[in-house]
Amino acid sequence: MPEYELLSDYPLLAHNTFGFDVRARLALRLTEEAQIAALAHDKRLKDRARLILGGGSNVVLTKDFDGVALLMELRGRHVIDQDGEAVYVEAAGGENWHEFVAWSLSQGFPGLENLALIPGTVGAAPIQNIGAYGLEMGERFERLRAIELSTGETREFDRNACAFGYRDSYFKREGRGRFVIVSVTFRLPKKWTPRAEYADIARVLERGASDNPQAIFNAVVAVRQAKLPDWRVLGNAGSFFKNPVISAAEFDALKAREPELVSYKQPDGQFKLAAGWLIDQCGWKGRSIGAAAVHDRQALVLVNRGGASGAQIIELADAVKRDIHARFGVELEAEPVCL
Repeated sequence: MPEYELLSDYPLLAHNTFGFDVRARLALRLTEEAQIAALAHDKRLKDRARLILGGGSNVVLTKDFDGVALLMELRGRHVIDQDGEAVYVEAAGGENWHEFVAWSLSQGFPGLENLALIPGTVGAAPIQNIGAYGLEMGERFERLRAIELSTGETREFDRNACAFGYRDSYFKREGRGRFVIVSVTFRLPKKWTPRAEYADIARVLERGASDNPQAIFNAVVAVRQAKLPDWRVLGNAGSFFKNPVISAAEFDALKAREPELVSYKQPDGQFKLAAGWLIDQCGWKGRSIGAAAVHDRQALVLVNRGGASGAQIIELADAVKRDIHARFGVELEAEPVCL
């Protein structure tokens, strides 16, 4: 069995982007795959709950964790294959997502630039099926390797097995907490097509620059920095709510009542609503409950102004959801996992 040190009464302040000052009864820094496989046979951890943390950018910790926090620190990124259509790039689960996107672009492999500056790790990206500005990670995904915590066995998942949905996957539902994702392989097309249709991105891009993947990367970074708070300065988990998707019939009825409704028609005929607009219309932008607040520039983002607890963030989210439902008849769903 590989050697590793179990850390007692471990502070998680630096392991969640909301900046909640909570602790784990035990913690383990995962720097090699053999450590993860060995967990299934460690009698000291029998029957203990596990909490897998990468960057902690998609979790709301409402209390101390009475179990073992598994801190993902696996590193490595490299080209593993290519064919006539694509380059296949693999990254370890503990790699910083934004740094991986920047690295792949610097190697001459565009395709992920629209997902720049999203906080978190590579291993967390498939769980959430992260997406932004017209691209979802699932479109570039090839496969991943994961270790099942109960057995220590390594399994490979292709796109179908991951069951990607809008900010959703198998690992967020049936597979939640069962696996540690140790590496992800991406398929980056050699025939690159820009995604620069979003108004915010087009506004920042210089004329003709949409054919340059580095320019799109820079534009995405600039837009995100202008709209979203830096979690290192103001604790947050990025967009807190999913954009709700409703049927065409529901949309028609709502549009009749709310002519200014901001929406995006989906390929299947449904409509995605702009959750930020819904929240803003209910007057929540900039409002707070204690030190938990709705950001004053982006209503989709809930922030910790300093000293807020996870419970206060949940209380604020619930209040926002009630008002949205009362006015629009729409249910908002949180993106982060609340523990």
